[in-house]
Amino acid sequence: MEEGLKDVEKMNKVEVLDVETVQVSGASVLDYDPTTAHTTDKDSWKQVGALLVTSFNCGYILTFSNLMLVPLGWAWGVVCLLFVGAFTYYANWLLAGFHLIDGHRFIRYRDLMGFVFGRKMYYVTWVLQFLTLLLGNMGFILLGGRSLKEINSELSLSPMRLQDFIIITGVAFFVYSVVVPTMSAMRRWLALSAALAFTFIAILLGIIIKDGTNNTDTTRDYNIHGSKADKIFNSFGAIAAILVCNTSGLLPEIQSTLRSPVIKNMRRALFLQYTVGLAIYYGVSIVGYWAYGSSVSEFLPNELSGPKWAKILLNSAVFLQNIISQHMFVAPIHEALDTKFLRLDEKISSKENLIRRFLLRSSLFTLNTFLAAAFPFMGDFVNLLGSFSLFPLTFVFPSMIFIKVRGKTARSEENAWHWAIIIVCSFLSVITTASAVRLIVNNVRSYHFFADN
Repeated sequence: MEEGLKDVEKMNKVEVLDVETVQVSGASVLDYDPTTAHTTDKDSWKQVGALLVTSFNCGYILTFSNLMLVPLGWAWGVVCLLFVGAFTYYANWLLAGFHLIDGHRFIRYRDLMGFVFGRKMYYVTWVLQFLTLLLGNMGFILLGGRSLKEINSELSLSPMRLQDFIIITGVAFFVYSVVVPTMSAMRRWLALSAALAFTFIAILLGIIIKDGTNNTDTTRDYNIHGSKADKIFNSFGAIAAILVCNTSGLLPEIQSTLRSPVIKNMRRALFLQYTVGLAIYYGVSIVGYWAYGSSVSEFLPNELSGPKWAKILLNSAVFLQNIISQHMFVAPIHEALDTKFLRLDEKISSKENLIRRFLLRSSLFTLNTFLAAAFPFMGDFVNLLGSFSLFPLTFVFPSMIFIKVRGKTARSEENAWHWAIIIVCSFLSVITTASAVRLIVNNVRSYHFFADN
């Protein structure tokens, strides 16, 4: 009788969560602690969908024409955009399904990997994720600094350097992170983020289309330039950049904010990202390449013909929207630090926790702002984080989980499919990482520390 009651209670628990419970045969169980200083289980799928759409349609899209299409050209560029976008959607859809295993709900990617594969994979995932988020945040700081520098060049002849604007951006990001402590707390800012994104995208497209219409076909060059080795390595770098624009490597952390049914709601939010969101940032990238060809700058506003007020408004909107959107990509680092150092028995807004949060955030952004100012190579970071970390986090690890969790009950063709994903994407990760490192080495030869480029 008691055993029957326990079974009923377990079934009710799963029904409330509305997720699929799967068993891991022979899994190395890592001590799993779901305690967190941040909010979980509260957000709707529409909020998370809006968060994904606005966060991915951030200042980074100003670099994509150069990073994604120039090395590939029209034919391969469009094919890779469509293929990588669709495959990334599938991989994230798959990962969302492993939200609950053996009765455990996983709110962090590293916890999921540690539970299934053991302590070593816990730390491998931790390192890959945090490198991705730190490098991504450096890119956001650089983009903010670039936008402010563009505004300054339009308004005055001030001798301020890029590094000055990077510092201003870092301070702005820090202030926002203190005021908005968690990912869920961003809900009040999403409407503003969407309005700012719509503003700069509308202005950007308007000027790009005008410039593209005024240019004659004879002045636009769509050829892929460079030596044979350059073309090969740059094409793999472009594939890594396409991956970056489609995924974050922190899906379980985002999914933890959702209320039940969690898997269904996460997949709804992903569908919104990979339809509405993808159409916007792909559209900007394609139109930018169409208008300026292979000479398009790595920072699209550099190409715009004006008018002056439009360029100022565009860069202002980019800077302000970046403050909001960057927070999603760095929130897991804040969560890890807050859970470790805040007083969990007090509210996150208590006096003691405010002081501790202030110190934690200031330390993080001081370090990242310094590194961004010292290494202002924007495109390099996009390629590197996509190749070294996002290939494993997005493609390899979900397929590894599938084989471990469902491999014995899955059809043989399903297992073969996921083994193929693991092998091919591991190879792509190595090749694209080599391409990114090669690009960084070349830029180190051309630039110096704290370059005002």
